[in-house]
Parts: sequence; structure tokens; C-alpha cells
Amino acid sequence: AAVFLALAGGAVAQVPRVVPFSQGTPGMALPAGWMPLTFPRIASHTRYTLVRDGDAVVVRAEAAASASGLTFRLVVPAADARALRWRWKVDRLPQGADISKQLVDDAPARVYVTFQHDPARLAPVERIVYETTRALYGEAPPHAGLMYVWDTAGTAGPTFWNPYTKRVRTIVVEGGRARLGQWLAYERDVVADYRAAFGEDPPPISGVAIMTDADNTGDRASAWFGVLSLAPK
Repeated sequence: AAVFLALAGGAVAQVPRVVPFSQGTPGMALPAGWMPLTFPRIASHTRYTLVRDGDAVVVRAEAAASASGLTFRLVVPAADARALRWRWKVDRLPQGADISKQLVDDAPARVYVTFQHDPARLAPVERIVYETTRALYGEAPPHAGLMYVWDTAGTAGPTFWNPYTKRVRTIVVEGGRARLGQWLAYERDVVADYRAAFGEDPPPISGVAIMTDADNTGDRASAWFGVLSLAPK
């Protein structure tokens, strides 16, 4: 399937916070700020529910030939929130998936960071697409994105363009079956990853998202998502 301080004089500004899932109640609505992320051509959506896992409240994601995500919007300079941290646990991989191939681009777990558009950077054709999207949906599309993913077919380490767009860089942080069923924690420097992907400093972060999908393979996938945060490095 297709997927977010220091001031003069030493003062510190508050980085907009990604509301943790732990603020929710199992079986109830998601914490404030988290919203569904759906796609026009995909009718079947992944099921996301708040559940208790040990002492923590986390999100359980279950995909059955489906795709959708959860997104949290915020605006913060990337340099002030460059440390992306998250936890996830995967227990079922979509069989036959390979995120490098469009026809079978499914994954049990993805974390996205999106970046704001700067219209001044756009070529004339890109500007038309930008203005059309803003007119249709009432908001500007993201300029670019980083996608951190568990790849069914691969191993951790590779990075490559998303098979749908050259504006999203895929970064494989986990792969295969070896660590299924385990809570795993990650930290990434999104500024360094953006520079490596796009060859320039990033614009402000516009949001983060999570996703579990299995629509292209027609199979099933399931995962848990725990803490996800952005913080100064």
C-alpha cells in the first residue's frame, strides 16, 4: 500500500507532543489528535484498537486484505524534534509481501514522518499538483516523507524509494521472522535521514503516522504499536 528548542538566551521551547496511546482507555476512542488515515481507492480498512499489553495501553493493528493508518498532525521545526523514538511488536507477516515491489507492497508495521510543503521549492508542474490537492482536500499535501518499516521479504539496513513515489524514502529497520512476537524499540535522527534521502535540510515536520497493511497480497498482518515520540536530539 501507499504513508513527524533552544531559543536566544538559553530558554527552551516546548516541542509539540505526539499524544501517547497510553493516555487512552482499552476499547475506547483513540487519544486526542490521532485520526484515521485512509486512501480513496482502498475500501477495506485496517482495524486499530486500544488494548492493554502488560502494564501499558497500546494500539493493536489487524489487517485483513486491507490498508489504512493512523495519523497525528503537528508542526515543528525538524531540527528541534529530530529524535524519533517508537516501539512496536509484530506477530503476523503478510505472506508474499515485498515493500520494494508495487504489486506486493504490504508491511506488518510502518512509521511515517511527513514534512511540510514549501511552494517556493516547487517546479511549475509540481505547483499545479500542489494547488489542485489543496483545493480538493482543503489542505496542502506533505512535501516529502520518511517511512520506517518492517519488511517481510528483507532484512534491516536497506533504504530505497517507495515504489509509488520518489518523495517518500523507505528505510528498512526490521525484516523477516527472527524477532516476531517481541517488543522492539528504535530511535532515528530524522534530520540525518532526510539529508541522506533528499540531499538537503528538511522543512518543518507536519505529522507522524503508523500503518499495518495487507491489501496488495490479500493476506493478513497484525502488530502492536506503543510509545511514539519526537524530541530534541
